[in-house]
Amino acid sequence: MPKVIYIDAQDNQFEADVNVGQNLMDGAVDNMIDGILGECGGVMSCATCHCYVDPAWTDKIPEPSELEEDMLGMVIEPQENSRLSCQIEMTEALDGIVVRLPRSQY
Repeated sequence: MPKVIYIDAQDNQFEADVNVGQNLMDGAVDNMIDGILGECGGVMSCATCHCYVDPAWTDKIPEPSELEEDMLGMVIEPQENSRLSCQIEMTEALDGIVVRLPRSQY
């Protein structure tokens, strides 16, 4: 099963198995990773699953949709590599992807 490496704002690293086809938000919630809430359940209406994709992986994931870009405009401390983790679907090619979690916004 592919793995995701989640790194929180204090540089603590957590490795989680995420099924192919599952999004990274659900992977974090299922593995009780603090820092990704996913309050809207992945329908892009809350941005509580905001993350920063490690630059080594940004070219390996699809570009954000216009709706995702709109939601990212509302997050605290957006960066060029900001994404909603609910919009990143796990594939075998993403095994080992690294995402950083922002400082708590809540």
